[in-house]
Amino acid sequence: MKRRAFLKAVLAAGTAATAARSPGRSRGRVLIVGGGFAGSACALALRRLDPALDVVLVDPDESYATGPMSNEVLVGWRSLASITVTRRGLRAAGVRVLAGRVADIDAAAHGVRLEDGRRERYDRLVVAPGIRFLWERIVGYDAFTARSMPHAWQAGEQTSLLARRLAALPAGGVVAICVPGGLMRCPPGPYERATLIAEYLARRRPRAKVLIFDANNHFPRQDLFTEAWRSRYAGRVEWIAGTAGGSLSGVDVTRSTLHVEGGTQRVDVANVIPPQAPGLIAATAGLSAGHGWCPVDSLTFESTLSPGVHVIGDACIAGAMPKAGSAAVSQARQCAAAIVAALAGRAPPTEELTSVCFGLVARDAGLAIPARFELRAGRWSAMPAVDVAAAAQAAAGGGGHDPLWPVAGLALDRTSTAAAQAARRWYAATRAAAFAD
Repeated sequence: MKRRAFLKAVLAAGTAATAARSPGRSRGRVLIVGGGFAGSACALALRRLDPALDVVLVDPDESYATGPMSNEVLVGWRSLASITVTRRGLRAAGVRVLAGRVADIDAAAHGVRLEDGRRERYDRLVVAPGIRFLWERIVGYDAFTARSMPHAWQAGEQTSLLARRLAALPAGGVVAICVPGGLMRCPPGPYERATLIAEYLARRRPRAKVLIFDANNHFPRQDLFTEAWRSRYAGRVEWIAGTAGGSLSGVDVTRSTLHVEGGTQRVDVANVIPPQAPGLIAATAGLSAGHGWCPVDSLTFESTLSPGVHVIGDACIAGAMPKAGSAAVSQARQCAAAIVAALAGRAPPTEELTSVCFGLVARDAGLAIPARFELRAGRWSAMPAVDVAAAAQAAAGGGGHDPLWPVAGLALDRTSTAAAQAARRWYAATRAAAFAD
């Protein structure tokens, strides 16, 4: 009996040692700060790649309203509840969700401190803080003023507020959308918003119009948006470029007035989108560079300023990739694979990343802006359009796992019903990939 017990113990020890050396398994704790598309998708990818990992996501909110499809909420095509996700899917996948906000990161000690004093250690840290607004760059505009001139650039209460402002627009009223210069979340978003508001006004306020005061001199798929304004909403949308005096410098809420380089404009509804930078924790933790955004190693998304800390989503500098939900999910998966490889002592995989942005121009018409990226000289660079089309076709049988899946076969040089349908398929698939919801 003693000999049999001894042999059983030796066998068990050998099995454990083999498992510990297995190149396909890793051990450790990964802490993720921020539960938007990037952070949540990374948590799910980590659990899928290595169920043995302890994955902890820290976010102050139990539910999250997605930016994608929020413009449909503004014009009454969707409810806010239809774009709101919870953390239930993450928990079901084995992710530990902590309600709270990270106040400090001690990269040297591999730990973070939450605002309530709790401390959490990690082996690898992923920071996905999204964006913050640079209120100080617009005179007279701040978080309080935004209750009267909503930005609606973080979906939720602000979305509902702008929807109510639109519903109360007087006949013949003027809606102004102010677009900031520099890098921003969802670059096509303001122009989709202007277009859907024009459609809304055509139904509800035929004599009203939309003004776009833009600090930029061009925007994504300007040709297709401009054609939609001309053919569908003639006389209802006017775009004022930066060189034509479209840059916003200040607001006067009491007089419902905008101060732009071209002069002063009184409006009935003002949608002021402020300049943007990474979420505050990126700045306070020393993850952002002098230009405000976070430099990372392109292959692993590990910060070049703080080893062991990865930055993904809107906050990071990812070469030619846009700041969009699809790009965030693609980055999250690459980052997760790199972390699992690092913890297991392997080299990180090299994959191509993807993104696709959609813009609706009517309930049954839209446009798609797909892209595929490869590493060139250590930077994510966009691949030629022919490669993007081939990749979309190859991904079409993947059930939505590749963000390019819905655009297979789309004619990208015009707006179409198929593109609007693809946008909604993409949203359902990407929402599931990021939140298991």
